[in-house]
Amino acid sequence: MAQIEQADMPLVATIDLGSNSFHMVLARVDHGEIRILERLGEKVQLANGLDEHDNLSEEAMQRGLDCLRRFAQLINGLPPSAVRIVATNTLRVARNRADFVRQVKEIVGHRVDVISGREEARLIYLGVAYTLADDRGKRLVVDIGGGSTEFIVGERFEFLLRESLPMGCISFARRFFADGRITERACRQAYTAARLELMPIEQGIQRLGWQEAVGASGTIRTVGQCIRGAGLSNGEVTREGLQWLKRKILKAGHVDRLNLEGLKAERRGILPSGLAILEALFDALDVQTMVHSEGALREGVLYELLGRHHHEDVRERSLNALAERSHVDQEQAARVESKAVSLLERVAPAWGLTDAKHARLLRWAARVHEVGLDVAHHHYHKHGAYLIEHADLAGFSRQEQQSIALLVRGHRRNLPSEERVAEVGEDGPALRRLCMLLRLAILYHHIRGYQQMPELEAEADDHGLTLTFPPGWLEDNPLTQADFEQEAGYWAKIGYRLTVR
Repeated sequence: MAQIEQADMPLVATIDLGSNSFHMVLARVDHGEIRILERLGEKVQLANGLDEHDNLSEEAMQRGLDCLRRFAQLINGLPPSAVRIVATNTLRVARNRADFVRQVKEIVGHRVDVISGREEARLIYLGVAYTLADDRGKRLVVDIGGGSTEFIVGERFEFLLRESLPMGCISFARRFFADGRITERACRQAYTAARLELMPIEQGIQRLGWQEAVGASGTIRTVGQCIRGAGLSNGEVTREGLQWLKRKILKAGHVDRLNLEGLKAERRGILPSGLAILEALFDALDVQTMVHSEGALREGVLYELLGRHHHEDVRERSLNALAERSHVDQEQAARVESKAVSLLERVAPAWGLTDAKHARLLRWAARVHEVGLDVAHHHYHKHGAYLIEHADLAGFSRQEQQSIALLVRGHRRNLPSEERVAEVGEDGPALRRLCMLLRLAILYHHIRGYQQMPELEAEADDHGLTLTFPPGWLEDNPLTQADFEQEAGYWAKIGYRLTVR
C-alpha cells in the first residue's frame, strides 16, 4: 500500500469513463496509507454506440448515464477537489460528446475531463507503479482498452516513453468479428491490422528495453485467467498460452460458443479481437511473458488526485518545462502572473471568478503567454495557443489545455469572440474575463521591469472595470496611457467598459 503524507483528507473518488467499461474507486487516506473503500465497475460498451460519423447513439449514452446514476450515490456531497472523472478514447472521438458530458455533470455534479491518449498512458503507468513492487528495473506496461491501446516504458514512478494507438477490443470486434463468427481469415486480418498499428512505435520501445511486461486491462486479465484455467500458467499470459487459446476460439467458431474457464459471458464478444491485439504486440515487441496488475487508469487518477492535495501537481512541472523549452522570459512571466492574480483578487466577487480553478488558469496562462515567440514574433499569440492546445502536457485534460490556449490566443489584439467563447462551453464567459485581466497585467508590465510601476486600484462591476493610477502618473508615462486607451477600444468591441484614470 502506497504511503502518503497524513492530512485531514476528505473522501476522494475517481471515475474512469472507458470505451468498454465505466469504473469508480472511492478511497481515503488513513494513517498515511491510501485505503480503498469501494470499487465499482460496469460494462457499458460505449464504443459500440459510435456510428460511421463518430456520433454516439442515444442508447449508448443512456447506458452510460444509467451507470453513473448508480455511481453518483457514493459521491454525493463530495467537493469538486475530491472527485475527478476522466474520459478516454470513445469520448475523445465522439463528435457529440459535449451533449453526453453535459448530462454526466448534471447527474454526478462534477465535470468530465476528456484526456489525450498519451495522458491516459501516463496515468495508467502511475496506477501500475503504485500497485506493483518497484525492484525489477524497467517495465513495459500495456493496457488494451475498448477503443485504444496504451504502451508505456518506465522505471519506478517515472515514464520513459508513452504511446497510444487507436486499436481496441471493441473497435476491432466491430471491424473484424461483427457477426460473431471466428474464422482464420478474421483472426489473421485483425492480427495484421494490429501489427500495422504497432510498426511506428515498436523500435522505440525495443530500444529502451525492459525487465518486466505488465498488462493493466480487463482483456489481459481475462486472457491470463483462461490460460490459467487450462493449467498453462498461474495467471500470466505466455506465448504457449496464447497459441492454445487461439486454437480453442477457432474451434468454437462463434463467440456464443466460447465456454472457457475464466471467461465471463459479457467478455465473449471481445475475446477474439483482444487476443489478436495481444498476439500482435507479443510478436512485435518480442514479449515472452506478461503479468497482470490490478492498478490501472482509475488508480493512477486517484494517486495523482491525492498528490495534488499535497502540492505535487504534475501540471506545474509540465508548464514550467514548456516555458523553459520555449525560452520564455521567466522574470517577465512572473511579473505578469503576480499582477494578474492581484487584479483577480480585487475583482473576483463582482465578476464571478471565485472558483479556485480560475486562479489556476490565470496563473498558468500568464506563465506561458509568450511561448509562441519561440516560433515567430508575428502572430506569436496564435502560435502559442496552437502549441498549448496540441502539445502533450502531462497532467492536463483537453479542456484545460483548450482553456489556457484561449487565454493565450486572446492576450493581445482582439478579445475572444462570442463564437470562440462558445467553443469552450459553460466556462467561456469566465475565461473571457480572465483573459481581460491577463491583458491588463501584460500592459501594466509592458516596460518589462525596467521601470518602477505604481500601485493601482481596481474596481469592477458586471459590465466593466475602473483602474485608478496615482494622480499625474499616466500623464508622465504616455506609452502606458496609450496602451490602456487602445485596450479600452478592444473592450468596447465586446460590450465591456474599461475606464483608466
